[in-house]
Amino acid sequence: MPRPATPARTPGRPRAGVDAAVFAATLRTVHEVGYAHATVDRIAAAAGIAKTTVYRRWPTKGALITACLVDAFGPVPLDGADREEILSAAIRWIAAKIGEPGIGAAFAGVFTDAVNDPALRQVLSTQLQDPYRLALQDTLGEPEQRVLFLIDVVVGTLLHRMGMTGEPMVDADVDALVAMVLRH
Repeated sequence: MPRPATPARTPGRPRAGVDAAVFAATLRTVHEVGYAHATVDRIAAAAGIAKTTVYRRWPTKGALITACLVDAFGPVPLDGADREEILSAAIRWIAAKIGEPGIGAAFAGVFTDAVNDPALRQVLSTQLQDPYRLALQDTLGEPEQRVLFLIDVVVGTLLHRMGMTGEPMVDADVDALVAMVLRH
């Protein structure tokens, strides 16, 4: 007697569940022990999975951190009645994201690692920066170099403050940054 067909199911957790667990563990670990000490071993242990599971998805710590940041940031809000509202909202959004536990430190750490790692720079550029750059170019009608400069000024300023103080930029300083960017 033939057995009834059962739906095919891959073993283990669903991919989205593993990704979410690893991303949460990544940010938590970076927040608790810092970027340098947030090893793939520690992140895997915090997520309750084998490090081989992490390495099957992300071949390096930099690739993992970049994927985690892409997930954490999500799409940039580019809504507003005019250019000033759009820019203001985008700057306040990235400032808030960088201020979330683990995100600023993860971003600064992977960015620093990329200085001496061309492959990681490529991953950061194509997976993290380019989607936001393209969205801003399209929405603002600005050329690539102008949008890259905007990203450099805003994100560089926010990460510099985080690196120098260990704290995200306070609201009054974010307001001043917005005013400076809008003026120019």
